[in-house]
Amino acid sequence: MALPCSFSVALVLLSCHSLCCLACHLPDTHGLRNWRVLTLLGQMRRLSAGSCVNYTNDFAFPKELFDGQRLQEAQALSVVHGMTQNVFHLFCMNMSSAPWNMTLLEELCSGLSEQLDDLEACPLQEARLAETPLMHEDSTLRTYFQRISLYLQDKNHSPCAWEMVRAEIGRSFFSSAFLQERIRWKKSDQVQHGNDSL
Repeated sequence: MALPCSFSVALVLLSCHSLCCLACHLPDTHGLRNWRVLTLLGQMRRLSAGSCVNYTNDFAFPKELFDGQRLQEAQALSVVHGMTQNVFHLFCMNMSSAPWNMTLLEELCSGLSEQLDDLEACPLQEARLAETPLMHEDSTLRTYFQRISLYLQDKNHSPCAWEMVRAEIGRSFFSSAFLQERIRWKKSDQVQHGNDSL
């Protein structure tokens, strides 16, 4: 399946930069895993959107949580971690009901697990835990994924329902990955301006 040009360019950007964002110094492979997860989600497509027109649904993705302009580093880390963790649970704890190619699904779950390891090893995670819990962000993400889970249950985990969810998660995970890049760029600009003032 050919990816739209703008989407392909964004994937290249995600894969080419070392994600030392979030003051975490995440390994170079973290950015590549973001790209790989998005690619796998695309490869897992089994049905065309036209064949599932009666299954379309607005899951009300909370775009405001992924606004890199207003989030502090610790908040961004919390949102990215929460997103990755929920995607892992959605796909990797429902393997028996999912219609996917198992090789692709297992690779997806392995990549998400490695991303979680990277994020949880980040020193900033400890700082986040010492702060006031981000109740709004956590609750909003939890509600979003609850809507998705209830939708799957209501549709009896049918192939078309899973296809709608796969497409939705592809879009939302892209927002999460792009948030990491925006924070990295923001921090890079701050460092550059600091050097220019010396």
